[in-house]
Amino acid sequence: MIVDLPDTTVSKISRALVSVREEGGAVALGRVLTLIILTREGAMEEVIEAANDASREHPMRVLVLLIGNAEESDSRLDAQIRVGGDAGASEVVTLRITGEAGHSNLESLVTGLLLPDAPVVVWWPNRTPENISKTSIGRIAQRRITDAATKSDPSAWVASLGEQYAPGDTDLAWTRLTRWREQLAAILDQPPYEAVTAVRVRGAADSPSTALLAAWLRLALDVPVDWAYLTPEEWPHGIKSVALVRESGEVLLERPVSDSAILTQPGQPSHELAFPRRTLRECLAEELRRLDPDVLYGRVITEGWQLLDPPATKETQDA
Repeated sequence: MIVDLPDTTVSKISRALVSVREEGGAVALGRVLTLIILTREGAMEEVIEAANDASREHPMRVLVLLIGNAEESDSRLDAQIRVGGDAGASEVVTLRITGEAGHSNLESLVTGLLLPDAPVVVWWPNRTPENISKTSIGRIAQRRITDAATKSDPSAWVASLGEQYAPGDTDLAWTRLTRWREQLAAILDQPPYEAVTAVRVRGAADSPSTALLAAWLRLALDVPVDWAYLTPEEWPHGIKSVALVRESGEVLLERPVSDSAILTQPGQPSHELAFPRRTLRECLAEELRRLDPDVLYGRVITEGWQLLDPPATKETQDA
């Protein structure tokens, strides 16, 4: 069910939500959180679809904010409510805000639409303010999600994450590493239990996760990490390979193609592993599983990043 509310107010939207639930038989008792999404026209349906998919694991209220031009003289709020089959296991409220209202205190605008006594998560899937924890919306949230992969310069964005970090911040470039971190941890939990003396990480130039993986390994193993970005001709997207150097030889986890990986270890046959790139829905659902600060992420982008050497250049790789 979809209900349009042109030129409306927050109180009218709240009443309409109650009315829609009563008429359609939908209930809000199972909602576990409020997800606020600040996005732009053209990207709205993609992020709503990801939130709807994630809501099947985390039933929630989704507030989608589209902020217009502050210089528009007509200050206006247009809303749309989606429930039932149009909203997965959630209820979605889109708010199109034009004029000064969209650039003043957004907290006061959404407060009347938050689920009572439920955690608040804010997600900036594309445009992101410089210091998310200090924004009016960021201050009311337990978790704040950004995505370095959507930035014009992902590498620079990752390098700046630690400068403005506050507990509760996270980035989907980190979430996309879960499979890599799980597999590498499993390797280290198996014989021969030798110490790792060096690490090598390679990834595409547009992959912010490459730098975060290198920082995590530098922090976790306390050994030198040689990491570098590959050209699009060498590897198009994502992380290409991780090598762990031990006394008995090199353990190599490498992607020959984008949806699988080959694990090579000294004295053992090679293993092919399913290694598909994680979807936006998978990453969002994972972040919504925990509403406390991700302490490890915070340490990686602050302590780990400070310990990490700059990426290797083409000249140093060839040397």
